[in-house]
Amino acid sequence: MKQSVKMIVGNWKMNGLAGALDEARAIAEAAKSVDGACRVALCPAATLVERMAAVLKDGAAAVGGQDCHAKPSGAFTGSVSAEMLADAGATLVILGHSERRAGFGETDAEVAGKVEAAVAAGLEPIVCVGETLAQREAGDAIAVVSAQVEGSLADSLSERPFAVAYEPVWAIGTGLTPTLDQIAEVHAAVRAAIVRRLGEGARTAPILYGGSVKPDNARDILATPEVGGALVGGASLKAADFIPIIQAAV
Repeated sequence: MKQSVKMIVGNWKMNGLAGALDEARAIAEAAKSVDGACRVALCPAATLVERMAAVLKDGAAAVGGQDCHAKPSGAFTGSVSAEMLADAGATLVILGHSERRAGFGETDAEVAGKVEAAVAAGLEPIVCVGETLAQREAGDAIAVVSAQVEGSLADSLSERPFAVAYEPVWAIGTGLTPTLDQIAEVHAAVRAAIVRRLGEGARTAPILYGGSVKPDNARDILATPEVGGALVGGASLKAADFIPIIQAAV
């Protein structure tokens, strides 16, 4: 299926209590004005998924999880399965975020296993990849990111909806942003890696950019070749910051 609209996803990370649902309501209200021209989703902490899904039940903005276990159930204290997320009202899930890879030691193979679980549960995976500053400075960014793409995508994604999010680790939450040429270069490499891994049928899967996306740089980033949307962290927590990013995608 041809990807014709941008996909703007907010990753709330470990932020947000019940009161934050007011921000989600405001974001969803703004999303109504771009319905059909932009896909909007919010990925809150697991404690808010069901409540946010209820608040956003009109469908203007989708709700997703930030991670899932590769198994559907079992003795995995503290973990959340893809089936549980779907049962709570989620329709997508972020997988392989650099904070999971670095902080929890997740490998490409483990991410691919989670992707399989997400697809089995009917969730749309957003698979994250990205290089560290040391890898960028060593000239290894393209090789690192390409290997992550090929290692993290599962066979089950063939002909299924999914997205890849490129987030240079050194740009996440730092205020630093790659040049538009650097973003275009990596997104082109990500596209090539997706096609190598899954074939021509996956050529239209959106490739999101993430890493210090803000209202003042969103429009230029979203206009860059092969950028199919944005994965937004801190700026997605407040409607006043996130809504301009949504509007920049239209």
